[in-house]
Amino acid sequence: MTKRLITEFFETRTNLPLKKPALDHSPTNITITSDEPKPSYSENIKNLMGDEWFDVLNSEINKPYFKSLWSRVLTERNSKRVYPPAHLVFNAFKLTPLSKIKVVIVGQDPYHQPKQAMGLCFSVPRGVMLPPSLRNILSEIGTKSFHGDLSSWASQGVFLLNSILTVVDSQPMSHKLYGWDTFTDQVINIINDTRENVVFLLWGRSAQQKCSKISNSKHYVLTCGHPSPLSIKHFKGCNHFNKCNDYLEKTKQDPINWELPQ
Repeated sequence: MTKRLITEFFETRTNLPLKKPALDHSPTNITITSDEPKPSYSENIKNLMGDEWFDVLNSEINKPYFKSLWSRVLTERNSKRVYPPAHLVFNAFKLTPLSKIKVVIVGQDPYHQPKQAMGLCFSVPRGVMLPPSLRNILSEIGTKSFHGDLSSWASQGVFLLNSILTVVDSQPMSHKLYGWDTFTDQVINIINDTRENVVFLLWGRSAQQKCSKISNSKHYVLTCGHPSPLSIKHFKGCNHFNKCNDYLEKTKQDPINWELPQ
């Protein structure tokens, strides 16, 4: 048996390759900050309603009452379901700029059930069951549409404005006292003052009272009962859609294609 010096043993061990430390793959808390600033209050609303409406409503949305109502709605979204979704609150404004308006239809407040409200009065997204009032509207037109998305009307110049722009789930008129009426009154005043030959389709007492100051010498106002089943006898047979198009053609404007694309 060969004897080895103890020094040889240590020399041998020190010549072994060093082991690399094991890598730690455990997750770490890393905070990534973005250099992009968040949109300001005004920029956010401008993105929602579009440049043209923002330009004429800029002073209105910076009034204390509007800032208060906007903050109140945003806060309420943290604890309740509020309709329509935030990005669709000004959908009517986005789809129908002021200079493109040919027809105005005024509703009350948004639908208050899930997935219905889309920021256009009376309209619901595709795939959603038609509410009774909308079903009666489409019946008056004579269309057999299987959906109730009225975006095609908006893109042709039909301004589908609710008097109140937000609502809490299952609580109709829950935002009536927030200040929306003050805002939409100003919207109607702007249309009345800056546009000509606009057709106003006012269904029911609420819409008629809201638009009571519309100039009949500048615009064409048609009134009848609300399309709700409760007042259908005062809406059915109103012939508003044909009368509207007759007036548009008379004033050298393109008529509205009321048929909804399938």
